[in-house]
Amino acid sequence: MANLRELRTRVSSIKNIQRVTNAMQLVAAARMRRAQEAITSARPYAQQLDRVLQQLSGSVDPSSHPLFLDRGDARTVYVVVSSDRGLCGGFNTNVCRAGFGSVQADDSVVTVGRKARNFFGNRNVTVANDHADVFRELSFAQAVTIADDVKSRFLAGTVDRVFLVYNEFVSVATQQPVVEQLLPIVPKEVEGSNSEEYLFEPSPEVLLDTLVPRHVNFQVWRALLESNAGEQASRMRAMDNATKNAGELIEDLTREMNKERQASITLELMDIIGGAEAVA
Repeated sequence: MANLRELRTRVSSIKNIQRVTNAMQLVAAARMRRAQEAITSARPYAQQLDRVLQQLSGSVDPSSHPLFLDRGDARTVYVVVSSDRGLCGGFNTNVCRAGFGSVQADDSVVTVGRKARNFFGNRNVTVANDHADVFRELSFAQAVTIADDVKSRFLAGTVDRVFLVYNEFVSVATQQPVVEQLLPIVPKEVEGSNSEEYLFEPSPEVLLDTLVPRHVNFQVWRALLESNAGEQASRMRAMDNATKNAGELIEDLTREMNKERQASITLELMDIIGGAEAVA
């Protein structure tokens, strides 16, 4: 059993850790609220863009645009979005396992975040490119850089299919790993869309050339926003659990410290009583 001094040292150390985890929880909560507002604002634009693309693809031949061209799935690249830092529970493990479970022998990955780079770098998977420190100062320009990377690979014919793998922010308590196709583009059925005919100005072909690259850029941007919000929510929960666990450990050590103090007092009293009886 540890002596009284060792117990006091341990309690003091755990209290210091508890203060750190509590501060990290508050910081993650503030960042999570801002990230949640950003993804909530971005979703309507993404839905409207999908609706317009769906209408355009019905007016022209989608195969006329190279980003709609389906060449099969012989060579696939997975863009796996993780965080750059840890201390966020199973956030990174879940998304990396989702990507690793989808990768086949001839496939490769493009990693976003240090955790994904480390995960796939330690496994027999080809890492075509990696983007680190994206979430330090998250911006749309970074999403465009990542999107341009995979678009150039797809247009050059080095890959036939591109998938996004990221944690979708469902709620503060839930982040769901998602594997969705980015290229070639498959127009999504959007709630509220209909089969009415529209007059496009300029022509549908010109609109398609303008909106398709923007659609790819925004899909990557949305994945980054979803992942950022999920990371902060997961870190907030992890630090909250760590703070509570530290409090429970402090209570256990305090009880043990009190027992040790009582035992030492009892021994001293027995020595005093024994000495008094010996003198008598």
